[in-house]
Amino acid sequence: MQGKAIKSLGVVLAVAWPVLVFVLHDQVGSWPLLVAGAALLAWRMSQARYLAMVVALLMLVLGGLGHADIGMRAYPVAINALMLAVFLTSLWRGMPIVERIARLKEPDLPPAGVAYTRRVTWAWCGFFVINGSIATWTAVYADLATWTLYNGVISYGLIALMFAGEWLLRHRLRRSLS
Repeated sequence: MQGKAIKSLGVVLAVAWPVLVFVLHDQVGSWPLLVAGAALLAWRMSQARYLAMVVALLMLVLGGLGHADIGMRAYPVAINALMLAVFLTSLWRGMPIVERIARLKEPDLPPAGVAYTRRVTWAWCGFFVINGSIATWTAVYADLATWTLYNGVISYGLIALMFAGEWLLRHRLRRSLS
């Protein structure tokens, strides 16, 4: 039970990171938030543990080079980069991420379904590139309020739209194949 509570806390902290930064920045400053964000990144990204540790270290190096504010804001950039790495790697090694998820519900996925899940995995890769690019721009050029708005609200809305659009497309394709 305690393990589930700790995992749930990690999810809440990861999702709320931009808002937490916005609320706490004036009280604690960039460095403590940078260290907390790097630790959260290394802890939460179990799919790419070693790469997440390297990226967390790079965030800390940014801070050490005098850019603690950018390092602190790099958390969403890092998440997008790591998710891109996980999804891209799955296209070349093993089964694509979206196919793995689809097979949980439909173990005997037909060839058309396999091809579809591969295209959806590529679509998510594109999403991570675009979202990560915008997150990078907000980390480097935007004020903290704009960074928080994009990374703590708008990007989650875009993720929801991506999920909803894929869900609608998948059901439409299924109906047309039936």
